[in-house]
Amino acid sequence: MVGGFGVWETNPAIAQYQDHNMLMTEENNNNSSSESNQDIDYVIEEIPDEWGEPINDSQSFSVLIFDQLEYRVNDGEDSFNWDVIGWKGGDYQRIWLKTEGDVGLDTGAGEAEIQLLYGKLIAPFWDFQAGLRYDQEYGEAENAGRAFAVVGVQGLSPYLFEVDAALFLSDEGDVSARLSAEQQLLITQKLSLQPEIEMNIAAQKVEEFGVGSGINDIELGLRLRYEINRNFAPYVGITWGTKLFETADLARSEGKEVSDFSVVGGVKLLF
Repeated sequence: MVGGFGVWETNPAIAQYQDHNMLMTEENNNNSSSESNQDIDYVIEEIPDEWGEPINDSQSFSVLIFDQLEYRVNDGEDSFNWDVIGWKGGDYQRIWLKTEGDVGLDTGAGEAEIQLLYGKLIAPFWDFQAGLRYDQEYGEAENAGRAFAVVGVQGLSPYLFEVDAALFLSDEGDVSARLSAEQQLLITQKLSLQPEIEMNIAAQKVEEFGVGSGINDIELGLRLRYEINRNFAPYVGITWGTKLFETADLARSEGKEVSDFSVVGGVKLLF
């Protein structure tokens, strides 16, 4: 190879021929580039009008999921319960709305919770969330409500568990936390089994709301759902919940049940 390069460099005739070929090659390349640009311009000019505007790959979408709209047959008073979640935004930033609660069908007593959060994607399938929460208790006794600041994460863990973990700071300075997880187990393409667990923890005792320090309560649920279509899926299931430790003692002192078992029937809606 080294000897070959020496021949090109020391023979003037060959060198002149090489220079001529290089000039011809550059001219051909320039002509080809010009023709290609003309072809591109022609193609762009001929795009049909009915194709519409280019698609924006960072569009904003919205989803509203009535995950649980259900009738519960309890050991005591039957109730209507709901658990709703929705969001609006893109792939990286969203505004979240969450609400859950229950109302007794005999007394009308119950409680409701609503959260309004800002969410930002921090890892694949995981959102950091921050915002506000408001709780309201209502019924035969005097209504009571309180507000919270919220920070937390929500996402999909290994083995496809949907996890929601949040830390709350009330307007009175009380600190609490909640951890919930659920999983959808496909039996067929339309039939699925959904186990779930939720646990609440408080750092301080708040007697007004029947909350003790430590682990407050645990609730387990199992629902069998049939998806008629993507937007409508009725289900049946069971739930069991119990208050624990200081929270259980407060419930007993007020003559309330510490644990309950329910048979549920309801529907999941997607908009």
